[in-house]
Amino acid sequence: MHKPIGILLVEDNDDDVVLIREAFAVEPALRIDGVSADGEQALHYLHRQGKFADVAVMPDLILMDINMPRMNGFEALSAIKHDPELSRIPVIMLTSSDREEDVIRSYSFGASSYIRKPVTLTEMIRVISLFFNYWGHTVILPPTLRR
Repeated sequence: MHKPIGILLVEDNDDDVVLIREAFAVEPALRIDGVSADGEQALHYLHRQGKFADVAVMPDLILMDINMPRMNGFEALSAIKHDPELSRIPVIMLTSSDREEDVIRSYSFGASSYIRKPVTLTEMIRVISLFFNYWGHTVILPPTLRR
């Protein structure tokens, strides 16, 4: 059995959060340790600031939506990849956008993967299973940045 993979989910849509959590329940080795509603909140979580000071767990991976209020996924991705303490955490863009310019921009800002967000639970479970096979069995993740 592999060590569970801790994930920070950065998603502003409550329905999508529920769908993703339900899909993750199928893969117990994937664990959502935290949820942030926008990029600004994600950075506070990662730096253990404010309401996250005592509860944040440094994630092994970050799943990030693009279109969010206050600080979008591109801005948060850029901030993470320019921060020496956070830059090695793989960031996977999980978004409903299939626009070519969003894909290009995500990779140019340092995203590790780009996944089009499924809309049904069945499709989400399939994608999460593929996600787990790749990130849980194929890839060697950097050491966890536990603080």
